[in-house]
Amino acid sequence: MTDGVRYRAMRPGEAAAVSALVLSSFDEFIGPELTDEGNAEFRRFAAPDAIASRTAEDHFVRVATVDGALAGMIEIRQNNHVALLFVDKAHQHHGIAKGLLHAGLADARAANPDLERVTVNSSRYGVPAYEKLGFRQTGPERAVNGIAFIPMAMRLDADL
Repeated sequence: MTDGVRYRAMRPGEAAAVSALVLSSFDEFIGPELTDEGNAEFRRFAAPDAIASRTAEDHFVRVATVDGALAGMIEIRQNNHVALLFVDKAHQHHGIAKGLLHAGLADARAANPDLERVTVNSSRYGVPAYEKLGFRQTGPERAVNGIAFIPMAMRLDADL
């Protein structure tokens, strides 16, 4: 399934499609566990204008496409923190998240060659996937603005 996958930078004008992909997965897998406050907070964070605004500052977004259609995305903040990582339900369990992480980390390392560690605040749903990618829990579950998350980090090997 990963043969037709391409990884690239999010293009101008794609923030709405990226946001739609994120919110579709969020609504199915994560949102039901959060409070109304948490759902509203996440929707503000994942809105197209918020994504576009962050990429104009210290974030970047890479997308995965399969046969030209958007299949996943990763947003990285300050070259060391995964802010968002979502794969469309139809494309999950095919290595796309791993490919997105590798593509994003390659860009992060190009900007920061001394990068040794990357962090993420994972949803409960995402923990097993992040563990498969090499992340480990670094603290207890927390909640901020109604969003529950588990802090995780991954040490980077020289060959990643």
